[in-house]
Amino acid sequence: MGQFSRDVLHVSGALFRRAAPQQAGIFVGLNPADYNPNDPFVLWVIQSIIIVAFTQFLALILGRIRQPRVIAEVIGGVLLGPSVLGRIHGFTNTIFPTNSVYILNLTSTVGLVFFLFLVGLEIDTRLIKRNAKASLAISVAGLVVPLGAGAALAVPLYHNFVDSSVNFGHFILFVAVAVGITAFPVLCRILTETRLLNTTVGVLVLSAGIGNDVVGWILLALTVALVNASTGLVALYVLLTGAGFVLFLLIPVKWAFKWLARRTGSLEKGEPTALMMTVTLILILFSAFFTDIIGIHPIFGGFLAGLVIPKDNGFAISLVEKLEDFISLLLLPQYFALSGLKTDLGLLNNGITWGYTILICVVAFFSKFVSCSVAAKVSGFNLRESGAVGALMSCKGLVELIVLNVGFQAGILNQRVFSMFVLHALVLTFMTTPLTLLIYPAHVRTSAGGPSIEKTIGPSASATVSLEEPSRSKFSVVLDSMDQVPAAMTLAQLLQRPSTDSPSTLSDKYSIDKSSQSDTPVVQYHPPRRNVTIDTLRLVELTERASAVMKSQAAEVLIRSDPVLSVFRTFGRLNRFSMTASLSVVSHDEFPQNVADHARDNGSQMIILPWTLPSQNGVEGPTGSAMASPYNPFDSLFKLSSREEPTSLLRSQFARNVFANSPSDVALFIDRGLSNGSTSIYPHIFLCMNDGVSATVVRLQRHESDGAESVDTANEKPTFHYGDTIAFPNTVYSQRDTQTRLQSETADNILWELYTSRSPSFTAPVVEALARISFQGESNARPLRRTLELANREASIASKPLLVVAGRSRRMAVESHQRELRQLSSERNTPLSSDVAKTLGDVASAFVVAESSASLIVVQAILS
Repeated sequence: MGQFSRDVLHVSGALFRRAAPQQAGIFVGLNPADYNPNDPFVLWVIQSIIIVAFTQFLALILGRIRQPRVIAEVIGGVLLGPSVLGRIHGFTNTIFPTNSVYILNLTSTVGLVFFLFLVGLEIDTRLIKRNAKASLAISVAGLVVPLGAGAALAVPLYHNFVDSSVNFGHFILFVAVAVGITAFPVLCRILTETRLLNTTVGVLVLSAGIGNDVVGWILLALTVALVNASTGLVALYVLLTGAGFVLFLLIPVKWAFKWLARRTGSLEKGEPTALMMTVTLILILFSAFFTDIIGIHPIFGGFLAGLVIPKDNGFAISLVEKLEDFISLLLLPQYFALSGLKTDLGLLNNGITWGYTILICVVAFFSKFVSCSVAAKVSGFNLRESGAVGALMSCKGLVELIVLNVGFQAGILNQRVFSMFVLHALVLTFMTTPLTLLIYPAHVRTSAGGPSIEKTIGPSASATVSLEEPSRSKFSVVLDSMDQVPAAMTLAQLLQRPSTDSPSTLSDKYSIDKSSQSDTPVVQYHPPRRNVTIDTLRLVELTERASAVMKSQAAEVLIRSDPVLSVFRTFGRLNRFSMTASLSVVSHDEFPQNVADHARDNGSQMIILPWTLPSQNGVEGPTGSAMASPYNPFDSLFKLSSREEPTSLLRSQFARNVFANSPSDVALFIDRGLSNGSTSIYPHIFLCMNDGVSATVVRLQRHESDGAESVDTANEKPTFHYGDTIAFPNTVYSQRDTQTRLQSETADNILWELYTSRSPSFTAPVVEALARISFQGESNARPLRRTLELANREASIASKPLLVVAGRSRRMAVESHQRELRQLSSERNTPLSSDVAKTLGDVASAFVVAESSASLIVVQAILS
């Protein structure tokens, strides 16, 4: 009987004998931390809270340096063990007494079984078909050489640190597998976080990693079977039974599971029903139970169950989303805590021990690095690519810890050797990401199936717009949620007047572009007529969740089925836009840089960031409670009531980063009800190439009045806004000296004269567009107030939804209106956080303070 089954019997026996707890509990002096075998739940809760808190805290810190979560989990376990906190008198006996380990071991094993199920789900054998020859060579080289090096390393380790009662052959097998195995789950996360997943290196490493991982698990199962078997004949029975069970799961059970998923509609909808979830849970538990009772570890049953699940139509991703948080946040960290309780770095107390620990690290790293790099070089990859393959394949992580724990439970590894290998796993996993980025930086990467992605500074040539030809025809629309689709549709309609042709006359041309220079798959739709090109970038946040990693691997499938892209693509087809759609799965911190890279690679002339109100009820009007709430400075912008969910500041910070990093023009469109109006009536807008759009352009120059009410700025110090943090830059104003002021005024005068005089150098479409624009020039001591007056007057005359376009400074903007903005906020008793002005600029912020119902477009022109 396996260890998992014994733990189940031990815990169930304790619970069966459980007596009713003493009445009043802590009120009669009971200590919750005292272990009570009849009521182990209380101490288990304390242990779980401590473990989860340690893990989350360390993950928050180490995530900033791009380390995978497994590093935080392992370090957290080591800190809780005898190496650190265990040295505090009474800590281990109080929090982790020996008798309480059974229930903790049981819950952690359940978590490990389900985690291995998720690992099996992540393995897609279809990936092996990509670069099959090269991946096979790398996988074989990355197994044979490290297994041989590990076997050679095991000889001196056995003679120096292991008791002679341990079987020598079994020890060699465990050390060889520990050195030779690659952590596929951690490898997937590193590839995704470093944006290597869709490069040639990423595809190659994934393919080789799958083969390496599967063979490694088979070797580990073989080793465990040999250790648990009393005789060779018993070991043969175990292996034959295990092989038969594998075939049983992968052929009839897999076929039956897929048939049932189709029959219940789960596969078609891409989401499991309650019945399918029940069948899945039973399959996992039974597989773990069977592999345990035949003498193989229960984790193999969970892994095999993951291989049964079909990957079609996002079904596996949806299944993972229902399980992953409970497993990864609560149960799995308990497994690492138990590993930490077995790890005592204090046993590494002499030079010989440290020498062998360093030798383990050197042998494990170079046996993988050299063998995989040479195999990649022989297969035709360059030195940098080959080096990156070797560095990635040397990753250890979670799988290494599982192997070590299996060896420790089997009595093959003692605590000293176990601690040496845990330290080696930490070192190799920690160095994988920085070493990969050093060997294979972004500017030398090659996209899978495409040319090198060259990063350039400044705008691309195709994104440049001249003064004589100011119209824009190539736009990038950024969408990261369904809420932004209505605003994006509204603005897109204004870019090009809809055709009167029937949509049924349109011919569909649909293709997947894998040769794009961007590192994301691209779906292209080609309508018969192209006037305006809209390139839609769908951003999906990459988190530590397994489902997010699976989405990044299945981007080519998601780009067809994603509802946000599907809706916007249909809108473009009906309005005869030339549409391209891209999907990128990256962390939220990388959203702005991903947008900038995408615009640069695709030559976009303007980036459009739609920002719609969270609910349709928000347009009815402001309430006092929402305006007075200091929780979110953008509540007033969207006129949210106290019952509505406040808008997140993350959107504001994202917009500010895009403004700071963009290689092209940026327009932040804030929809405050414009999309609810009739689509046949067009508001005023600055892009008047649409013959259904007219605009009024007002140039307001501030002058100092002789009256007492003038805004005093003479003694106001120049302000430079670069943000509260480096990550969130603000509106930029230049140094207000005489030279900069003259440069700014000269540039403004030249541009104003060029457009108001209808220069003959303009093309015919531009001249026609300028005829629909009314230019006005004014001078006022309070320009923000005057802007509000003009907008209100325009809205009352036009009787149409009003759209206000305001600039956001990026260079040579010497006039700051912060003092007048503060006065407006004080007069109207409208609290205004600095985040509003930092994101929108002073002019657009004045409309927020005035509680105007106008929609806003905040434009920042390209630096040239």
